[in-house]
Amino acid sequence: MNRHRIHLIAAARPNFMKVAPLYHALKEAPWAETVLVHTGQHYDPNMSDAFFRDLGLPDPDIHLGVGSGTHAEQTAGVMVAYEKVCLERRPDWIVVVGDVNSTIACALVGAKLCIPVAHLEAGLRSRDRTMPEEINRILTDAIADLLWTPSPDGDENLRAEGVPAERIERVGNIMIDSYEMMRSRIEAAGTREAFGLSSRGYGVVTLHRPANVDTPESLAPLVEQLVASAARLPLVFPVHPRTRGRLEDFGLMSHLK
Repeated sequence: MNRHRIHLIAAARPNFMKVAPLYHALKEAPWAETVLVHTGQHYDPNMSDAFFRDLGLPDPDIHLGVGSGTHAEQTAGVMVAYEKVCLERRPDWIVVVGDVNSTIACALVGAKLCIPVAHLEAGLRSRDRTMPEEINRILTDAIADLLWTPSPDGDENLRAEGVPAERIERVGNIMIDSYEMMRSRIEAAGTREAFGLSSRGYGVVTLHRPANVDTPESLAPLVEQLVASAARLPLVFPVHPRTRGRLEDFGLMSHLK
């Protein structure tokens, strides 16, 4: 049996969680040669290696080691490094995930080398083109060959942009697959009980996008709303390092304690 070489592109923490269920499924498929490619976009061990361990992922087969930089530096760095990989041993498919810089970079490499590209979590739109992620989503969906959408609105967005129906396939929200994969470990950890929280009796907050946290004008109203919400429902807030720094810089951290 001829096996299809499939590159799974991992770059940032959300990508790791989305790639994991697909990686484990493909490893069981006799027709697939699964190659895990880590671009290095999240290069801190706390933001990368720990997630690989928790998700049962092996060390990457290929590590591009690109690291941080401006949007242009990061995107260009991934393209240059990944093109060399593809030219040395061409994959049959490239699977990119989400909306980070590595997503559009690897999709561009595939498109220019005429390697089929699948985009997992396609079709999502914020309608805010000041977000770098929105640009990455739109461009990736424009050049990918297969668009795996998580929800009906993803299908609708793509159709509205003129994408042919045969390129769109709704697969559902892969984060649910990630959760189910991790459910037993999550429940065994007892984190909810350690915080004294009842099942379905609390909320979880994530807050890190630059547009939301990088100025006091944007962050202060959000903190005010979180405080008001916490008066009605307990909130668990795992604070992103970027957000923590802004909260401290703007003198807002004390409002949340």
